[in-house]
Amino acid sequence: MATRDIIVIGASAGGVEALTTLVRHLPADLTAAVFVVLHVPPDGFSVLPQLLTRAGPLPAFHPKDKEQIQNGHIYVAPPDNHLLVKRGYLRLVRGPKENRRRPSIDPLFRTAARAYGNRVMGIILSGTLDDGSAGLIAIKKQGGIAIIQDPEEALYPGMPANAIESLDADYILPVSGIASVLARLTRERVEERGGPESEQLETESDIAELDFESMHKYDRPGTPSRFTCPECHGVLWEIDDERLLRFRCRVGHAYSSENLLGGQADAVEDALWAALRTLEENVALLQRIADRMQKEKPGSDVRSFCAPCSES
Repeated sequence: MATRDIIVIGASAGGVEALTTLVRHLPADLTAAVFVVLHVPPDGFSVLPQLLTRAGPLPAFHPKDKEQIQNGHIYVAPPDNHLLVKRGYLRLVRGPKENRRRPSIDPLFRTAARAYGNRVMGIILSGTLDDGSAGLIAIKKQGGIAIIQDPEEALYPGMPANAIESLDADYILPVSGIASVLARLTRERVEERGGPESEQLETESDIAELDFESMHKYDRPGTPSRFTCPECHGVLWEIDDERLLRFRCRVGHAYSSENLLGGQADAVEDALWAALRTLEENVALLQRIADRMQKEKPGSDVRSFCAPCSES
């Protein structure tokens, strides 16, 4: 018999407040390891471990790659690294972005589900869009527990609300009530087991870890779509997780439908700015050529030189 001793938490906008409230109510003798992904800028400096350590009784820190997992510790994903759970240890990897984020919540949830099955409890807190929904589905399929912050309480209800629409949660609670549920569940004995073997779960977990063989498989989970990846412009495979539609490209970038829309909007804006820059440079170059011709041949008519450009 085992216990539910792996707690994975995902948060984004408004997540600092939710996380500090949650860890404040955790017991000092918690018999579980806690893993946290909070969306942070890739070039930023995260003080979240210090905030969580001051807020509650458990030590929080940015772990090192391949660090051994210990109960009673809070492992926080550092900027620009996916935090992945392996059996007995963790990985920090600069793998392909998921939902335009690194760290992303889905790789943490997915790898925890693969490694520990029904011993995992996944929690979605405040945030926008829907990172974490696919990972929480994986946790449920492997027999784990899905806990979601009540969207009416969240500062940003998008992530909790999307998770509720994507799967049948075990608990939907205010943050202050989540800690007591975790404390109770960690004391329960369970017969350790995983869900049905899933090649999709294995492949997506390995891609997040930059596994060369998985990244270069010809076959991909899902079916080829008409859409291209906003980041690398490769073909996207469409994956239907029952109530959640998502996409992944050959090199591993992954998107929910909402995040793909956001990526496409960013790509359109980038293209418009690139077009404006090209037009401005074209005007500047023509002016430079005209000035030079006037200097070398005063009184010369430069309109014939510029005519093809003006006609086009």
